Amino acid sequence: MKNIAFTAIFFLIIITLLLVACNSAGTKTTVNADVAGDRKWWKEAVVYQIYPRSFKDSDGDGVGDLKGIISKLDYIKSLGVDAVWLNPIYSSPNDDNGYDISDYRNIMKDFGTMEDFNTLLKGMHDRGIKLVMDLVVNHSSDEHDWFKQSRSSRTSPYRNYYHWWDAERGKPPYRYSLFDINHDAWKYDSLTNAYYLHYFSRKQPDLNWENPKLRNEVYDIMKFWLDKGIDGFRMDAFQFVAKDTTFPAFPAGFEKDFVKYYGMVSPIHDYLKEMHKEVFSKYDVMSVAEGAGNSFEDAHNLVDADRNELNMAYAFDAVDLAKPEGYSVLKLKETFTKWDSAFAAKGWLSIYLANHDQARLVSRFGNDSAAFREVSSKMLSTFLMTMRGTPYYYNGDELGMTNIRFDDINDYKDMPTLNEYQHQKAIGGDMKKFMETIKFSCRDNGRTPYQWDTTANAGFTTGTPWLKVNSNYTTINAATEEKDENSCLNYFRKLTKLRKDNLVLVYGKYTLLDKNNPDVYAYTREQDGKKLLIVLNFRSTVSAVNTGIDVSKARVLLSNYPAPNDNVKLRPYEAVIYELK
Repeated sequence: MKNIAFTAIFFLIIITLLLVACNSAGTKTTVNADVAGDRKWWKEAVVYQIYPRSFKDSDGDGVGDLKGIISKLDYIKSLGVDAVWLNPIYSSPNDDNGYDISDYRNIMKDFGTMEDFNTLLKGMHDRGIKLVMDLVVNHSSDEHDWFKQSRSSRTSPYRNYYHWWDAERGKPPYRYSLFDINHDAWKYDSLTNAYYLHYFSRKQPDLNWENPKLRNEVYDIMKFWLDKGIDGFRMDAFQFVAKDTTFPAFPAGFEKDFVKYYGMVSPIHDYLKEMHKEVFSKYDVMSVAEGAGNSFEDAHNLVDADRNELNMAYAFDAVDLAKPEGYSVLKLKETFTKWDSAFAAKGWLSIYLANHDQARLVSRFGNDSAAFREVSSKMLSTFLMTMRGTPYYYNGDELGMTNIRFDDINDYKDMPTLNEYQHQKAIGGDMKKFMETIKFSCRDNGRTPYQWDTTANAGFTTGTPWLKVNSNYTTINAATEEKDENSCLNYFRKLTKLRKDNLVLVYGKYTLLDKNNPDVYAYTREQDGKKLLIVLNFRSTVSAVNTGIDVSKARVLLSNYPAPNDNVKLRPYEAVIYELK
């Protein structure tokens, strides 16, 4: 009995020691608990966003198209990206450049045919590139058959596909519209003496997700494209799909923080769980929501794996920091750090600073002057490719393309900008200030045609481009940068390779250094004994940094200058990635 007892105690001690060792090792691991042993392609991917209208025109009509993208697939592959997010290509009257869809199962004629799409998808997959499509189901076009039927009669079986307010009830409680010329989200329709809801333009009526028939229609549309072999969806404006259909009055001035009232309304999570059950659970695809709600809790509820809803979301906190007068680097660091901290152990996020809804990356967050455009563009790319999360990178930013800054309102094509111009005129707004603001922030700045080479219209089209080409295309273009080993383009390729070769940049622990430095963003990424130090100067002047780390024996993995200066003073917009010994 004594021997049995001794043996039992011995094994108990061994087991205890093993558990302690495992727990100790657990405190050292730098891998997000949600991803340890659960690697996913969409976590490790670099997502390249293509705005099809402006990427490449194949037929000379001045509008980019699918065949144009097909002709550039080898170029896209050469970037080292893993997935393409394609802005909407569905049939649309084009009120909001394709975000007003009239037929979810067809291709807009401007872009080509379904045969072209099939060729594009095969070409991407043949090159190991995945395709993620935009799913725009907060609203449709007012030219969709659903809406035509819905507005035809109050007794139409499609009436409840949208939100209607019968006029005999009086005027509906005010709702703010982001794109409407009067910012009124209710539009009166005399055909049935009722108002319909549109959070965006008048030609984008909001769909009624309370209606299970509508939801099933959406799920069938998703399956249609997933069965074709696409690899996921980016869910446009999805945080707004659920509404309190009693439409209570909101406090005066609510539009200044409208997401608080519009975003993540119950029962949105019921809809997403249903969507996951009916669609996402049946396919190995990625899903990302535009917007992350009003809190970390909202975001976690969207993306935590055990919730069975979506894979990831992207928040607007950081991208909204850039203003014409500048932005706080301290605030930028604080924003990214708090989001990383909130998702360090569970969940997954997107990393981005630019897309089709923003002006150009280097013009907003860097310095697009001749002296600093290249180096600041490289610095920003370094940041995006070395943070934890899935990076989303907008086409043209790899060249360091800049804002076009139109002087004439007639050169702009962006519908909400043109509507706001008329609104400001009507209320006696400061038009000079408005014009200066949109030179910095208008979406058209990020939508000018892609600058391929030095030929007419930057090689984008042989016709008249739908939006003017930036005149700096003669120096900023892919063909010129291809030949320059130190160009923004080739630097971006080095970054994507570095990220692939170092999973620590995907999953590794993030630690902010020199927290109160108002000019420099410095941090480490650490995993399984490997530790990288990233230092980024966000200023056009020499800036001091104190990381507390001796880099004398460190190896420089990449720098946007020919050789790093030191780890004490950084040159304008200098970026360095060190591997620490």
